[in-house]
Parts: sequence; structure tokens; C-alpha cells
Amino acid sequence: MFEILTSDISASTATLLFCIAFISGIGITTIRPGGIFLTVALYALTTLSAGVIAGTVQIAFIFTGLIGTLAYVNSGEISSDSSTQIVFLCGGSVGGALLGSWVNRLVSREFFGILLGCLAGVVGVTILYRQARSLDPIVEVNSATLAGKCAFMLLGIVLGSFSGLLGVGGPVIAVPALIMIGVPMLQAVAAAQVQSVFIAFFSATGYFLQGRIALSLAVLIAIPLAGGVILGWKIAHRVDPDRLKSSLGWILLLIAPYLAN
Repeated sequence: MFEILTSDISASTATLLFCIAFISGIGITTIRPGGIFLTVALYALTTLSAGVIAGTVQIAFIFTGLIGTLAYVNSGEISSDSSTQIVFLCGGSVGGALLGSWVNRLVSREFFGILLGCLAGVVGVTILYRQARSLDPIVEVNSATLAGKCAFMLLGIVLGSFSGLLGVGGPVIAVPALIMIGVPMLQAVAAAQVQSVFIAFFSATGYFLQGRIALSLAVLIAIPLAGGVILGWKIAHRVDPDRLKSSLGWILLLIAPYLAN
């Protein structure tokens, strides 16, 4: 049986979630922590279990990932030059997403919030530190080599596991990780969009099989989320990439204490 929440959510809460989903969609294709905003909103405004929160948002992320992917194909950031790293990144994400959705069964709602807060804080601090010091990427990974392919595969497994577990959407952690291994900002955002489709689909499949998806709520948040993704893609091409990275770091850092409380 699926957990259906229509009768448990007031009209005002549904309206607020609709608006937050739209703003989150903008963040998904610009500063990248958009997905985590939506997860936070469901955690703060409802009494859903950790599994239902994660499973429900992954349904919505399937559609936003597809829209984001098509947008970045159109603008040229997804091309044959980046295809190898994307293939291996997504390949690893499949197993990671299924693993994360299974591990979520062992996580309480309270611990779920702590994990969200820790994830947001660590990523935010890392980005701001490296931006302030103007440091080069930690390591340059060449996807044309066997070692590079394995590295992208392993990265996909790790990112897919965390995303599947926490329901934050792959890009919120994939973009910072890709930047740290030398992938340019917009190319990292584009690759994360493709990866997010695989993560969301296989994570949602895992939660679907466990009966932990609120289908009516997924529809409510998916529509405005998709609209925000399209608007965010347009904004991303009119803002300096360095400013996007700084915004990402500050936003994640500011919401971390609330999540971990």
C-alpha cells in the first residue's frame, strides 16, 4: 500500500509546498541546491517518515532531470566531449541509488534530519573555502583513461547512494564533487542533470517496491518544480559561474544548522 497524503495536508500547506517547489526548481538548474530545499520543506511542513520524503521527491526529480538534460543538450554543455564521464558517472549511480533507497529503511526521521544538515554543511564549507582561497581542483580526472573511468564510476556509486538515501536530488552533491575534480561549472551542472535522471528513477523504483511513495504529493510538487527548472536554466546562462558557486556554498551553509537541529 502506498502512503497517500491528500487528506493529511491542508490547503495552505499544499500552496506553500507548491511555491517552494517552484523556487527549488529554479535552484536545480542555477545554484544547484534546489533539490535539498524541497526535501527540507517536506521534512519541516509534514510528519512524513524519512522513507516517504525521499521516495516522493525522487518521483518529481525524474521529470526535472529529464527537462534539465534536454535544456543543457540544447545549450551545448552536454556533447560527445563529455559523454564518457557522463556514461560512467550514471552507470555507478544506478547501483548507488538502489543501495541508498534500501539503507533508508534503517534511518529514523530524526537521524534523517541530522544527515541532511551534515551533508549541507560539509558541502557548503568546502565550496566557500576553496572559492575564497582560489584553489585549483583537488585532482584532475581524465575520463579517457581506465583510471579516470573507474573514478567516475566510483563517484557515481557514492553520489547515488547519498542521493537515494536522503532524497536530495543528485545535483546538490554531484556538482560540488565534479567541480573539485576539475569539471567546469556549467558542464558539471549539465552532467549532474543526466545523472539525476538515473538516480531518481532507480531510487524511486526502490522506494516504490517498498510502498513508500506519496503519489498525490509527488504530482503536487512535480509540476511547479518542472517550471522552475526551465526558468533556472535560462538564469544560469546569464550569471557568472563563480557567483553561482559562492551562492551554492552560502545557501547550504545557512540551512545546515536548521536541518541538524
